[in-house]
Amino acid sequence: MNVENTKAQMRKGVLEYCILSILNGQDKYASEILDTLKDAKMLVVEGTIYPLLTRLKNAGLLNYRWEESTSDHQESTIP
Repeated sequence: MNVENTKAQMRKGVLEYCILSILNGQDKYASEILDTLKDAKMLVVEGTIYPLLTRLKNAGLLNYRWEESTSDHQESTIP
């Protein structure tokens, strides 16, 4: 059994639930979601979170919109 592969699969399995828990009725920028996950020692990169957010949106579990951030970059906020 490859321990690292098992850990990666477990992270993927709980990541959706972690994101939904982080949001819990609050608007968050994707970068805030990433920061929260990293603070919890979850190994997540930006390229992982955006497809996951799209899957959650398509499943009807959340909505998102694009807004200009204060640093003039566009980021998604998730209600």
